[in-house]
Amino acid sequence: MRDAEPLVLQVLRSGQMAQGPMVERLEQAVAGVTGVEHAVAVSSGTAALSLSLQALDLKPGDEVITSPFTFAATLNSILASGATAVFSDIRPDDFNIDPALLADQLTERTKVLLPVSLYGQMADMAAIDELATKHGLAIVEDSAQAIGATRHGRSAGTFGIGCFSLYATKNVTAGEGGVITTDRGEIAERVRLLRNQGMRSRYDYSCIGGNYRLSDIHAAVGLSQIGHLQAFCERRRYNAERLSNGLQGIAGLVLPQVMDGCSHVWHQYTVRVTEDASCTRDELSSKLARRGIATSIHYPRLVFDYECYREHPQVMASEVPVASRITSEVLALPVHPQLTDADLDRVIDETRSALLA
Repeated sequence: MRDAEPLVLQVLRSGQMAQGPMVERLEQAVAGVTGVEHAVAVSSGTAALSLSLQALDLKPGDEVITSPFTFAATLNSILASGATAVFSDIRPDDFNIDPALLADQLTERTKVLLPVSLYGQMADMAAIDELATKHGLAIVEDSAQAIGATRHGRSAGTFGIGCFSLYATKNVTAGEGGVITTDRGEIAERVRLLRNQGMRSRYDYSCIGGNYRLSDIHAAVGLSQIGHLQAFCERRRYNAERLSNGLQGIAGLVLPQVMDGCSHVWHQYTVRVTEDASCTRDELSSKLARRGIATSIHYPRLVFDYECYREHPQVMASEVPVASRITSEVLALPVHPQLTDADLDRVIDETRSALLA
């Protein structure tokens, strides 16, 4: 974060704290990292998803297919667009939507496929893109956790419309913020209008928009981080490999996999604690907490399994057995770049002790 200080001071001294030149610099940097023509910075990852769907002019009754195993922002953005959310099950090996099952969810009302690249590993976007092309569907990628990730050499956020988060916990953070990426000029123009009250110029309203702008102060913090993205990713990969090497061979502990052709950025290092383990996921989490090891659960329930969604007319809940099972198994262990080798060894030793005692 030290690199952010001169950039933030530059903004403060300029007097231009709202969206300005620093936002443009951040957009150029993200476009360069992902390899797209256009990047549009917005106020949050949720805003990125919402504006992307708004830009597609969805109508009531249109359907968007997404993962049931995701953060609520994914679903909330679909509902805000006026569309209906439909869910397709995930794969147990990478926690991402299973392309083989997607076709079964398609109807004449399907307009958008919205896969989530969870924990820092891309979904099988080539297969999803093939399906979308065959049926004339749009793609909106929820790549909030996957900046810098690639699959077979192609970056997250380059299929259709990409959506990234710059929230405080993300691999690249601005404290708060998001970025939309696309090669489609008309989409980029549309979301630029939508983020700024629909104005082409001051008081020249061309559409109904809102205030989804990113400040230059936030952009300065994000820009300072982009330059370190490769180093951050390399350290997270090192940490993940060390954890996997140290945690092998424990009954009931399923370690995360890197899928063929993927460059994982390890936003989370998520294990599965299955029924073959000596204790449950929640018991393991409690044991580790008592030993000073912080863990987290992403996510404890299916995204539609909350009272506010259960009876919602735009939510089409479905049977998703893989995702349902995994909600009781997943546990994220520390993997962030600030961990030392000694820290990682302690995580390994305490986890092994808790499961093998």
